[in-house]
Amino acid sequence: MSSFLFPISYAFLTFPVAALLFTLPFLVVQYRKHGYINKIRAVLLYLFLLYLMNAVYLVVLPFPASRHNLALAGGSVQAVPFHFIKDIMKETLVQPDKPSTYWHLFVERAFLQVVFNVALTVPYGMILRYYFRTRWIRCFLLSFLLSLLFEVTQLTGIYGYYDHPYRVFDVDDLITNTLGGVVGFLLAHWLTRFLPQTANLDRNVDIAAKRVSYTRRGVALFFDFFAWQLVLAALFALHLHGPSAYVVSTGLYFMLLPWITGGRTLGKWLVRIHLERVGGRLSLLSLVLRYGILYWLLAGLNLLFLRAFTEMHAVGRVAGGLGLFLMDACFLLHLIQHLIGRNPVLFYEKISRTAHKITWHPEKNPPVQGGRNQTEPDGDSNPADPV
Repeated sequence: MSSFLFPISYAFLTFPVAALLFTLPFLVVQYRKHGYINKIRAVLLYLFLLYLMNAVYLVVLPFPASRHNLALAGGSVQAVPFHFIKDIMKETLVQPDKPSTYWHLFVERAFLQVVFNVALTVPYGMILRYYFRTRWIRCFLLSFLLSLLFEVTQLTGIYGYYDHPYRVFDVDDLITNTLGGVVGFLLAHWLTRFLPQTANLDRNVDIAAKRVSYTRRGVALFFDFFAWQLVLAALFALHLHGPSAYVVSTGLYFMLLPWITGGRTLGKWLVRIHLERVGGRLSLLSLVLRYGILYWLLAGLNLLFLRAFTEMHAVGRVAGGLGLFLMDACFLLHLIQHLIGRNPVLFYEKISRTAHKITWHPEKNPPVQGGRNQTEPDGDSNPADPV
């Protein structure tokens, strides 16, 4: 039992790191594909990630003590199909003519190894049918490929990291793992009767009417920051430096580009949002007001202070630092108030009369319909609020 608990405990310990790395691509894909974040869909995919981590850790852990490990004494490949039957018959204490000995089978290593290999991929088959709505033949092939990936990883010593394989490539594992995926596929037919129908998660959800969350805006800003850095680097290459490069680059990327593209930057395009002017057409002036306050006034004053800090008199440092601290603190409190409050409109958005809207056209983005393997009962689920 401890041999199973060790890799499982490591999977749970490292899951927060993997989940953090998974979150950004998850958000981008969900925003682009579905237009918003559904809590049920999010929980399913994060549980799927946790399952895959447990499966991988169970297959590869524990590692050898050194990269320069010795070759396996009995060979690294077991290529005889159904050899596990011979192992069970050789090791079992079961006597066919004595039914009282049958229970021994359920505590014997060879038999439990087969049960484990089947159980390992049962959740995989279940999620393939329930969430991804695959057909049985695709589930069969994907289960086989997952098992093949496990076995090749073992056979190659984690792709050459170790000098020799430290576990046996076993064709019986391919058989039992693939069987487990098919068993999971069949079990999902019963399980999905008690779960929300994934094909209906987005039913009756008006994507275009949803509020653009700060999470979504933050993801867009993350990508926009790196894209803006490219513009800034191009200006440096043209020998434009200092405050001038900052003002020109922010003006080009955050003001001129959205004006040309209908309110979109690279980050906004990735998460399917755009800027609109409340009660009118988006103008360059409204963008200059919006981002001029944010990047030229608020951020710009901070950058200028840092740039001139070493050349300032002590009194100027104290006065300037105190003034910037009060300005930044007021903006931070204003941001927090609107993050947790009912009114999400920030002051520079109100002044510029601009707002984020979700870029979603029902005629171009029809809801994803269920496949042929919709075994779930009819009925609506409760889509989550956007993140």
